[in-house]
Amino acid sequence: MKHHSKIRKLGRTRNVRKALIRSLAEALVISGKIKTTEAKAKELRPFIEKLVTKAKKGDLASTRAINSKLGEVSGKLIKEIAPRYATRAGGYTRIIKMSARPGDGSPMAIIEFVS
Repeated sequence: MKHHSKIRKLGRTRNVRKALIRSLAEALVISGKIKTTEAKAKELRPFIEKLVTKAKKGDLASTRAINSKLGEVSGKLIKEIAPRYATRAGGYTRIIKMSARPGDGSPMAIIEFVS
């Protein structure tokens, strides 16, 4: 039974799943909007929103925590994206559902930062 299983496994092992979420987060920070499957977008949303909340603090500990999760892209998140949401309490991203992918019928979505 699948009781209390909050995370989507996305057909991957733990390490590969972590790497996938990190690369999706980096792509989202770089471009501001990405197109992916609906399940991946729903897993990415809490990950990236927690990072934006930490980036809003701006202290050394939160900067190091973001740097350990994102790497090179963390500078853009701290300097450009986080100041836009200084007065916003949460909900920094939006998921827009799209039609299914033609090849395998997987539901697609666009995840983007709210402006």
